[in-house]
Amino acid sequence: MTADAATPTGASLLTAPLSLAGSWRGSAPGDVLAVLGRMRAACLDGIRLVSDRQPAALRVQDVASGPPHVWLHTDAPGTAIVAVDVGARDWINLSYQFGHELGHVMANSWMGGDAPRNPCQWLEEAVVEAFSLRGLGRLAEDWAVAPPFPHNNAYAAPIRAYRRNLLEQDLAEARAQGADAGLGGWYAAQAGFLATHGTVIAARPAVPAVLELLEADETAVADIGALNRWPERSHLPLGTYLARWRESCAELGLAGLLPGELARLLKPGR
Repeated sequence: MTADAATPTGASLLTAPLSLAGSWRGSAPGDVLAVLGRMRAACLDGIRLVSDRQPAALRVQDVASGPPHVWLHTDAPGTAIVAVDVGARDWINLSYQFGHELGHVMANSWMGGDAPRNPCQWLEEAVVEAFSLRGLGRLAEDWAVAPPFPHNNAYAAPIRAYRRNLLEQDLAEARAQGADAGLGGWYAAQAGFLATHGTVIAARPAVPAVLELLEADETAVADIGALNRWPERSHLPLGTYLARWRESCAELGLAGLLPGELARLLKPGR
């Protein structure tokens, strides 16, 4: 099941060197790296990182326009490249965007052949969005007691407010589409749409339920590292995709809690 890249001995997504590219629009590079390091730690501290497809290095690039994304490239083997679009010293947006894209990297979606594929791309989007929201919550807790900049403890409050606003939007979408009453019924009603709309916008009603699973047990977070380690990646029916994910977890010695719980909640066929 393992794909075409191996992680160097001793490297992990938490410890891989971070570098920057782009102008950063007036933000000091050292400050950017400090915030990125804090968000990465908020997302990954204490998490088992055992994928055999982790990058040896992370590069974060400031782009002038366009949505944040992972650049699926072939010219720098071993380096995951994340693009973000943020203003000067906009640490909240930087952390949120980076957290989402870091989730894709953790889900083994960062090399040239890792293009998003329906019908299950929406589920990866739901998972990595929840991953970023979990990270933002932990970042706010850390910032309140040990900010990366002197006398900046109060910045934890707007981080919490930003996260709360995002989650409230997701919860509103869940209520509007009936996902709050159960993901199984929501998926049954939306399966055709989701199969052709693999975006975070389409996935938002599922994000609160995924976030609840990630916040309840760190082993569920570790399971993200077992995603997409098979040739078809997300180009599989949902039931098969979740089954492959559980098999991949077993190969890596992970619990498989997250795919197991999602299978229980979504009630897919094969």
